[in-house]
Amino acid sequence: QVQLVESGGGLVQAGGSLRLSCAASGRTFSSYAMGWFRQAPGKEREFVGAINGRGDMTDYADSVKGRFTISRDNAKNTVYLQMSSLKPEDTAVYYCAAAATYFRAVVARNYNYWGQGTQVTVSS
Repeated sequence: QVQLVESGGGLVQAGGSLRLSCAASGRTFSSYAMGWFRQAPGKEREFVGAINGRGDMTDYADSVKGRFTISRDNAKNTVYLQMSSLKPEDTAVYYCAAAATYFRAVVARNYNYWGQGTQVTVSS
């Protein structure tokens, strides 16, 4: 069982930056691939990015590539999402999730555990 708690969301102006954190419980954090997803009002949940257990492989949605960076600190059981050059269309609830495998990390149903989400609002 893995419990995930996101933090770091908030209100930021367009062009600004935020760093989200996701703290995980359990002693096997490094064995999980971690993903970030987001869901805007009236829209389906969408993939943002993912990182494998060792932290040496990442993948990003085209919409955030070059602006967002995922990293992890396995000693702290934490994964991060650094968001820069934020746009109003990045406004959403952001969720972190844990998957047993990095294979097809873009697919939400492959994730076993989810956090409660943190709101990110980007004003124009």
